[in-house]
Order: sequence, then structure tokens, then C-alpha cells
Amino acid sequence: MRPGLTIRPAAGGDLERVTACAQAAYALYVARIGKEPAPMVADFQAQIAAGQVYVGEADGAVAGFVVLYPCRDHLHVENVAVFPARQGLGLGRALLAFAEKEARRRGLAAIELYTNVKMTENLALYPRLGYREIDRREEAGFSRVFYRKEIGPT
Repeated sequence: MRPGLTIRPAAGGDLERVTACAQAAYALYVARIGKEPAPMVADFQAQIAAGQVYVGEADGAVAGFVVLYPCRDHLHVENVAVFPARQGLGLGRALLAFAEKEARRRGLAAIELYTNVKMTENLALYPRLGYREIDRREEAGFSRVFYRKEIGPT
């Protein structure tokens, strides 16, 4: 994990910062996609209440977050976002590394996630992090690319 980064379960008091992070992190994609990406309109209050959201704190403030939950044989990463001012510092990678540890802790041997086909930065990033493309399809009105990473046991 990145030095100075603490990852913890989100609490109700984190709702405003998680929502603000999603709005800021995904704003640049609105024009590309033609509408707000799904993470901008997610029900973070319900996800926090369900224990699915983990926040990454750096320098005493929420810098990003990850939403994850078990799904069949894998841990699904629904969302990973970092405030734009904090991007490029390895926080997103640290949140994904946390998801891998969490998957192992839960006895799951893989992680799956998806991204919008127009989020080209992610299409380049995920394969570099060991994810392989497993599908492309329209879902919920979005063109999505699905990835899986086998992580094996602890």
C-alpha cells in the first residue's frame, strides 16, 4: 500500500466526500459518453450501509474510494475513483491492491470489474495491472468492457 494511505470501511459521515469524489473523478467522461457514467449516479448511501465502500485517506482526508462485493466465484469491483488532484500518485492502484487482498481474505480467487468503452485510460490501465478482457456488451444503456484478474489463494 502507498505510504500515508489508510484504507477503511466507509461510514455514513463519508457519504458527502465519496459522492464528491465520484462526481469529480468521472466528470471528464460525461462529454465522451454523452451522459453521466453510472458511478456518478450510484446510490452511495445504500452501498455504504451495505458495507461495500472503502475509503482511502491520505493526509487526513478522503482521497478516493472503492466499491466491492462478492459475486459467485469472484470479488466484483463496482467502482474505483480518486479525486483528480490526487490522481497519478498510485492511489487507484493501491485501492485495487486492497481489493485483491480483500478477495483473498474472503477466499475468492479472482476480481472482476468493468469500464465504459469510452474510458480509454482504463482500457490501457487494466491489462497493465494483470486484468484480461473477458467480454464486451451493452448493459444498462452503456457500452462496457469486462475484465477479470485471477489472484489465486493467499
